Amino acid sequence: MKSIWGSSREDQNDTASDRASGRNSLNVERDSAPPNEHTRLLPNRVDSTTYLSPDDPAVSPYNLWSIRITRYFTILFTLATLVWWTIILVSTFVTPPGFYIRGSGFFPFSYASLTLANLLFTLLFFAIPSKAVRIASLVFSGLLFIDAIVLISVRQTRYEEGWVGAFVMAIWTLATDRLVEWGKYEEEERLTGRAETRRTLAEWAAVLISTTSMVILAAAVLLMTCTLFLRALDAGLAAPGKLYLVDGDKYRLHVYCRGNRTDHTGSTLPTVLVEGGEGPVEDGLWSFANNAIKNGSISRYCFVDRPGFAWSDTAPSPLSVGMVVEAIDEALARAGEDGPWVLMSAGIGSIYSRIFSSRHGDNVKGLVLIDPLHEEYLNDIGAAGRGFILWLRGIVSPLGLDRVPGALFKSQSKEDRVWGRSAYQAGKYIFTRLQENLVADSLSKRDVASSRAIQAQGVPLTLISSGAHIRQDSKWEERQKDMSHLTHNLQHWDIVNDAPHQVWKTLEGRELIEKRLQQLVH
Repeated sequence: MKSIWGSSREDQNDTASDRASGRNSLNVERDSAPPNEHTRLLPNRVDSTTYLSPDDPAVSPYNLWSIRITRYFTILFTLATLVWWTIILVSTFVTPPGFYIRGSGFFPFSYASLTLANLLFTLLFFAIPSKAVRIASLVFSGLLFIDAIVLISVRQTRYEEGWVGAFVMAIWTLATDRLVEWGKYEEEERLTGRAETRRTLAEWAAVLISTTSMVILAAAVLLMTCTLFLRALDAGLAAPGKLYLVDGDKYRLHVYCRGNRTDHTGSTLPTVLVEGGEGPVEDGLWSFANNAIKNGSISRYCFVDRPGFAWSDTAPSPLSVGMVVEAIDEALARAGEDGPWVLMSAGIGSIYSRIFSSRHGDNVKGLVLIDPLHEEYLNDIGAAGRGFILWLRGIVSPLGLDRVPGALFKSQSKEDRVWGRSAYQAGKYIFTRLQENLVADSLSKRDVASSRAIQAQGVPLTLISSGAHIRQDSKWEERQKDMSHLTHNLQHWDIVNDAPHQVWKTLEGRELIEKRLQQLVH
């Protein structure tokens, strides 16, 4: 019996030994196996035969390599978007070679900002997927898809802004959130026995913040979509003149001329070159010039929209007054317009006319400056605070906070938005004024000083000032008097008592301007 029991114990010991060696061999085989989709971050704890607590750190979607590699790619896309966002931001002030956009540049900046915000929120709440976030992200992506279709299908928007890469990143973040939810479900079911439906207070707060953020982003894209539809409608408004490429074919300027070069006797008469003030020529001076032709005060006129005004493209930054005049000169040459000229300008437009006059010598037969801006006021135009406000206005301009309600509730027309009052709310116009601000007290001031030094002194000069403006600003009269000495051939200096800064808006102002133009032209 002893031998039987002894052999039995030996057999049991051998069996236990065999099992232990079998487990060891299985462990070795498992440890030496290559990692797969279910490779865990904490193998020693996860390999337990019992289920883990849902709060255990080992229960994480990061256990899956597909989740980890998706996160790495999201980080890479975020860094690339940040670089692109920085380039667009810098190009507003100094345009790098090859990054010129013929539109305002604010739309691409807005899309880059939205994409960057979307990617950052995705990374911040990467491991906390939410159905509400996916719904908002789906709306966000759908609106961006509509924007991409509008931008690509409409020739003008495609020419000015290009394609929307934000749509691709929106699809990526949407797919990422869905993938993380799947990974979270898989790991919870495998490691805890069931998918976790509860959330901690911190997780609920994260879901609330991420959902709110996505709703805000979707609302911003909705407003941008409305603005894009307005721009697509406005693209159907044909320019009255022709567009000519300038500055090495970088951008186009709109040139419009009307009238006859000769009078009824066959004599060649000067063409009146009209330069607008703070806004486009079309907004005020265009109708004045047409009436002057009807009344016989002038025989012919031309105007060139400055970069960013009406139908003209924007120009690369920086852009000084002298650079604009060079572009205007080139556009007129390409249009076959070579003068002789009588220059008529108002407000800040007088600075452009003065530089144009100084560079054309005897080909300029007269200067009519309507309540002109003196170069000393370029300090105010170039103020840093003013530039910052313009930049902020430009950043929010793609939302169309003024233009969209105007179109919906005030029946604003295409003309209003292209060159009328609503045009002052457009990104192109704001961008041009910002460019004007950036170099007003440096490059532009130098251009004006140079023009004054080389101005032909025999050019007939007529100065027409606003009486209301003089009464409001005592220094304004002193500056007007200084400009009466721009040449040695001052013909008239008229002060229209009741006229505002835009003198032609009063009957007395219009009649006086026509009279002075007629004297210079005929």
